[in-house]
Amino acid sequence: MAEKRTETTPTDGTESHDPDFPEAFLAFMRQGWRDTTLPVGPRPEVPNYAKRRAALSASFPGETLVIPTGGEKVRANDTEYRFRPGSDFAYLTGDHAPDSVLVLRPNGSGHDAVLYMRPRSSRENDEFFRSRHGELWVGRRHTLAEKSSELGLPTADLTELDAVLADAAPGRTRVLRGFDARVDAAVRAWNGARAEGQPGRDRELAIAISELKLVKDEWEIAQLQDAIDATVRGFEDVARVLPADRGVSERLLEGIFALRARHDGNDVGYGSIVGAGEHATILHWVHNHGTTRPGELLLMDMGVENRHLYTADVTRVLPVGGRFTDLQRQVYDVVYASQQAGIEAIRPGAKFKDVHRTCMRVLAEGLADLGLLPVSVDEAMDEKSTIYRRWTLHGFGHMLGIDVHDCANARKEVYRDGALGEGFVLTVEPGLYFQPEDDLVPEELRGIGIRIEDDVLVTATGAVNLSAGLPRRSDEVETWLAEQREAGPRLPG
Repeated sequence: MAEKRTETTPTDGTESHDPDFPEAFLAFMRQGWRDTTLPVGPRPEVPNYAKRRAALSASFPGETLVIPTGGEKVRANDTEYRFRPGSDFAYLTGDHAPDSVLVLRPNGSGHDAVLYMRPRSSRENDEFFRSRHGELWVGRRHTLAEKSSELGLPTADLTELDAVLADAAPGRTRVLRGFDARVDAAVRAWNGARAEGQPGRDRELAIAISELKLVKDEWEIAQLQDAIDATVRGFEDVARVLPADRGVSERLLEGIFALRARHDGNDVGYGSIVGAGEHATILHWVHNHGTTRPGELLLMDMGVENRHLYTADVTRVLPVGGRFTDLQRQVYDVVYASQQAGIEAIRPGAKFKDVHRTCMRVLAEGLADLGLLPVSVDEAMDEKSTIYRRWTLHGFGHMLGIDVHDCANARKEVYRDGALGEGFVLTVEPGLYFQPEDDLVPEELRGIGIRIEDDVLVTATGAVNLSAGLPRRSDEVETWLAEQREAGPRLPG
C-alpha cells in the first residue's frame, strides 16, 4: 500500500489540455529522484546592492519599507511574457525571480533587510512535475539558502509575507505600489498629514529610489558600457545585411538586432524602432512593417539590455543607398551640430534645461537656414512660442540606467529643472522630423526624419560619449556603412 501523503497535491498551474494523472503514474513520479544543490556563491556585485539598501535605509529611519518585484504578466490566455523584474527591486537586490518582495524593517540603528521569495518546490508535493510553475517545466528555483548565499541577503519563504505585512503599521510603512496587487491590498495606503501639494508616503519612497539612481557607481557604468558595446555590435550586424540596391523589411533588421541582444545580453531594452523612409518621422514607430528603399534614409533607435538589466539607447540614421543626398546631408548635419553642441555643454553643475536649450537653438537656426521658420530664431525660441518644436517634437534626452528612461520618479527640481552631477548618464538625442503631410515644408523635405542619439557619462571634467564606437558625422557614417557591407554578415559569438 502506498504511503499516505499528508500534504496537498497542488494543481495550480495545470492547463485544460493537460492529460489526466492516474494514481499509478503519480506514485511512479514521486520516487527515485536524487537531490541536487546549485553551485552558487556570493556575486561580486553584492556590496553595491548592500550600499544602495543602506542609503535607502538612511532616508527612512524607523519605518518599514516594502519593495516588490512583480509577477509574470499574461500575454495571451495561458501564456506569459518573459519575466523582467521590477527595476527598483532589481536595483536594490540583484534578484531576477518573479513574485519576490524586499522588506526593510527598522532595528533601532537602521534596517534589517529580508528577501521574501518563492523557494524551490519540495518533493513532498507534486508541484515539481504537475504544475506549469514546477521545475520540470520551467527549471529549478533556488532554495532559501542558495539565494541568500548568492545575494548576501537574508531570505524567507514568501508564504511568511502575509503575517509580516499584517503586522506593519500603515503610518510607519511605505510600499512601492503598482507591482504586486497582494502587497498593495495588504498595507493600506496612508498619506498622513501633509501640506497641500506634497506627495504621499508611498510616493516619497518611489522618489527616493529614483533619486538614488541618478548617480551611477563604477559597476553600473561598466554595465552600461557592456550594454552599449553589445548595441554597437548589433548596429554593425544590421548594417552588414542592409542591401544598397534593393529593399528589405524593417522586421528583418529588427530581428537581426534582437538576435544580438538575446545572445550578448538579456533582451532588447525597449521595442526597437526601425523606421525606413517616412516611418522615421514617427517617434515611436514600433510596427516595423515597412521596407527600406535605395535613396531613402533608415532610422534605427535600438538598445541592448545586458544581463544585469542595464540598457543602452542609441539612434543612427543610415543612407540606404550608401550616400546621403545633398538635402539629406544638410538636414543630418544640422542635427549632428545640435547634438555636438549639447554634448559639449554637459558638465557637473550644468542645468538640464540649459543643455536642452543649447540643442534646440542649433536646430532652430538650422530650420531658419532651411527657410521654414515664419519668425526669427529668437522669437521661435521664446518660451511663450517654441514654434520650432513643430519639427523637433521632443526634448534633447533623458536619464539612462537600469531603465531606458531612468529615474522617472525623481522630483522635477532635481531632474528636468535640476543640475547635472558627476556620475549621471543621459542620452543626447536631438532630431528633426518633416511629416509627409506637412504642407508648411517643401515637398522635397517631406518624409525625412533624422535623430542622432548617444549615451553620455557626466565626468568631473565634462562628458564622455559611451557610444562613440558608432560614428556620428555624415561622412563617417557613409564610410562605416561601406566597411560593414564589405565585411559581410556574421553570427554573434
